[in-house]
This record gives sequence, C-alpha cells and structure tokens, in this order.
Amino acid sequence: MTNKGFTDLSAEIETPNDFTEAGKPLKTRRSLSNRVDINILKSKLQETESKEFKKNLLILIVLFTILGILGINLSL
Repeated sequence: MTNKGFTDLSAEIETPNDFTEAGKPLKTRRSLSNRVDINILKSKLQETESKEFKKNLLILIVLFTILGILGINLSL
C-alpha cells in the first residue's frame, strides 16, 4: 500500500532560470505636464450641481403635492 500524503516528499523543485529585466513601460519619454483649466472643471461641477438641484427640487415639489392632496382628502 503506497501512501502519497506527507510521507512522499521529493526534493525535485524546478525553478525557472529565465530571469529577465522587469518590463519597461511602453512610453519611454515623458509627456509634458497636461494642464487642466480650472474654469472647465468649475463649469462641469456647476453643471452637475445644477442637475442635482433640479432633481431634488422636483422630488420636493412632488412630495408637497402628495402631502397637499392627502391633507385635502383627509379633511373632507
């Protein structure tokens, strides 16, 4: 009976011998610093805040309308 558990230890461990240099990035030259215009960033932020404000205002108007209708129905 052969037991192939921990008793069958072999010292035959193969390691690769092809140690090459680490891969270099594809772009070797550095690009100039890409500057970002602060006004463009501010306008994009303002657009997103405007859309969010409109959505929140619409939700608030719908809630007050539902509350008004519910109040009128319950008072009758």
